[in-house]
Amino acid sequence: MKKQKQWILALMTLALAAAPFAGLFFKDQEAYANPQTEAVSPVSGEEEALPAFGTTPLKVGSSGQDVYELQGRLKHLGYYGGKIDSQFGAKTKNAVTWFQWKFGMKADGIVGAKTKLKLYNATKAWKPTEPSTTTAKKNTGNTTAKTGNAAKKNSGAELSSGNTMGLSENDLKIMANAVYGEARGEPFEGQVAVAAVILNRVKSPSFPNTPSGVIFQPGAFTAVADGQIYLEPNEQARKAVQQALNGWDPSGGCLYYFNPKTATSKWIWTRPQVMTIGEHIFCM
Repeated sequence: MKKQKQWILALMTLALAAAPFAGLFFKDQEAYANPQTEAVSPVSGEEEALPAFGTTPLKVGSSGQDVYELQGRLKHLGYYGGKIDSQFGAKTKNAVTWFQWKFGMKADGIVGAKTKLKLYNATKAWKPTEPSTTTAKKNTGNTTAKTGNAAKKNSGAELSSGNTMGLSENDLKIMANAVYGEARGEPFEGQVAVAAVILNRVKSPSFPNTPSGVIFQPGAFTAVADGQIYLEPNEQARKAVQQALNGWDPSGGCLYYFNPKTATSKWIWTRPQVMTIGEHIFCM
């Protein structure tokens, strides 16, 4: 009887010792029988953009294939009107900033993973060969024209295409934003004068040659610095831009304006003053 108890005790000890190995064995068998149950690491939204772009953030000074793709996709949507040269300059940054703001993102002009994903999802029809073929250029032009016509219908702004100055629809939109952000409390004549100053700078060799370049030039406009540039413009601001495009320049060709009640720059007071419209003094 005593020996029987010893055998039972020995068998129990052996069974306990072998239990972990048995568990591993059956677990392996289950994995082989059901391979679809293996854990798959989730793919985040940011990683989805990797097949389209590299992982390095793009910003002013970047160059190469990723910038080529960035410019191509932005141009496909109508945000970028410059030459696709694979160089991330001021025009590309302005286009990126406009795209980010339009899609509710932080408008910092830096193309990180979130911006890449958003841009990729918005341009799935874009083909890398478009910018390098004549046919593609024609198609892109038609697409841009259609996009511009749709935007006009949606906004009801009736903005001129700006073809005489080579302006894009987005340039005209950002001009309306600037007028609204800078002068929405001013008389209509003063709002037209602000739009005219922007156009005068575009024509001047001392400033960038596009409205978006002029508006987003560092330190140029208060509305950009305080974020009011991104407020939705009203109909009056759009009409003011239209009047300036039609040739009305109440400023008399001025390149600067300022509010004497809020101006902190001593330099602006040294500019030759031409006229005062509302709260703004316009100067050369």
